[in-house]
Amino acid sequence: MVTGASAGVGRAVALRLAREGAKVALIARHKPALSQLKAEIEGRGGEALAIAADVSDAAKVVAAADEIESTLGPIELWINNAMATVFSPVEEISPAEFRRVTEVTYLGSVHGTMAALRHMKPRNRGTILQIGSALAYRGIPLQAAYCGAKHALRGFSESLRTELIHDHSDIRVTIVELPAVDTPQFDWARTHTGREPRPMAPVFQPEIVAENVIRAARDPAREYWLGFSTLFAIIGNMFAPGLLDRYLASAAYKGQVRRTKPSSARDDNLFHPVKGLHKTHGSFTTEARGRLAGFSTAKTRLGIFTAATVLLLMIGYGFGSRKRTAHGN
Repeated sequence: MVTGASAGVGRAVALRLAREGAKVALIARHKPALSQLKAEIEGRGGEALAIAADVSDAAKVVAAADEIESTLGPIELWINNAMATVFSPVEEISPAEFRRVTEVTYLGSVHGTMAALRHMKPRNRGTILQIGSALAYRGIPLQAAYCGAKHALRGFSESLRTELIHDHSDIRVTIVELPAVDTPQFDWARTHTGREPRPMAPVFQPEIVAENVIRAARDPAREYWLGFSTLFAIIGNMFAPGLLDRYLASAAYKGQVRRTKPSSARDDNLFHPVKGLHKTHGSFTTEARGRLAGFSTAKTRLGIFTAATVLLLMIGYGFGSRKRTAHGN
């Protein structure tokens, strides 16, 4: 089950799941785009169910989960991917825009998680996979609503995970924190910057992200960080948040806008679907990278701890050697 399946990462993940033989349920708002994706999956010999629904509506998400169970069988994997954003300084975003980004990006994932748990809990099995972001750890300018929603999703998932551990449940919750990806998001996101938005480089192909998402679904560790840019953003924020504040205050303004101004005919998908842009890739395919490193957080944190310990021991040894030399003289 994939939310936000009609375009971008969601579409790439759905196609990859189908290629690997899974029955795939597709949720998004735009019915024609879902029907096209369903036909593409079935044309390749797969099986898919398309359900047009807005994830901000909890009742519709619950109904979708019930339909999936009755049509395709038990839900073994639920991927919360749907998102919305607004590129804007905080003071220029309206309360309604803030609310909408939160309802889709954060509450949409909460609704999906709760709907999945209704079916997984009685069987005591299943995996819930949240599509997160490096911005769940490190906020950047011009995307305060989105950053806040991704921070909230991480906190929610951590709380749920501890409850499942307390209950001795076999249901797994994993988060995959993404770097910038070449998707239509930047072509249809609302913007108040006076410039067309763009992803903060480096940018990656959605297919390679989907490959890592499927790997995480197979081996649902606590969390995965995709790409060195994600790794550096998270670790950098742990050790030097003030330095990152100053760097991003300049670099993330320049790095998230194009030189071109939005046309008067430009539409955005914040409150309604946009026609004609439901595809896997966005406008940055030529610069998007096709290779991506994935890091399990448990192994990464162990590596950081080991490196820090070795560094401290080396410093201690060097200090001790100088002290002994001084005493010897």
